[in-house]
Amino acid sequence: MTIRVLLVDDHVMLREALRMMLEQVDDIDIVGEAGDGQSAVDLAALCKPDVVVMDAAMPRMGGIEATRLLMRQDPKIKVLALTTYTDKRFVHEMLSAGAVGYVAKSTASDQLLQAIRTVAQGQPFFCQEVAGALLESVRRTPSPSAAPQRPKRILALREREVLLLLAEGLSSAEIAARLHIASGTVDVHRRNIMRKLNLHSIAELIKFAIREGLTLV
Repeated sequence: MTIRVLLVDDHVMLREALRMMLEQVDDIDIVGEAGDGQSAVDLAALCKPDVVVMDAAMPRMGGIEATRLLMRQDPKIKVLALTTYTDKRFVHEMLSAGAVGYVAKSTASDQLLQAIRTVAQGQPFFCQEVAGALLESVRRTPSPSAAPQRPKRILALREREVLLLLAEGLSSAEIAARLHIASGTVDVHRRNIMRKLNLHSIAELIKFAIREGLTLV
């Protein structure tokens, strides 16, 4: 399957470099480029990308607001943030807007292709720098209320483990290897988690884990 990709960044030279890199592979089709968020939203309506590679900070309209508008316009689009900003505030805001992946520009040459393929399949992807920072924040930040304790009563320990690894961006196969269980068992846990928490996508699971400050203990 060919993945239709829209590149969005206000730096022309970076877009050109990314396009040249991605055009080397057979399963990627660059269907458009935009230099700001508003242009990205307008262009996406015309070229119907599967994945939008989105910078967070741009003139006219930034990537966060553009992602919100894209999700309203076409919820099937997968937004992959590619930005120099790896501060947890930016990551949280991009996820809340609807992004399903986050890659630092410093790791783009190594991870962008894998990230595009992963999010195109409906799976989350976070570069190691971002995933580590998010999970450290989740595990260390105390909750100001008792509300985040509810998932601990609802979810079994194994389900919480699966949820945290999903939030880290691991696939079912990777989680199975980490926990020494079958991949099909991971899928069962994921479905049970989504049913118990009334969530409907992997992106919602990730945002839930981050928002609730869920920990293993």
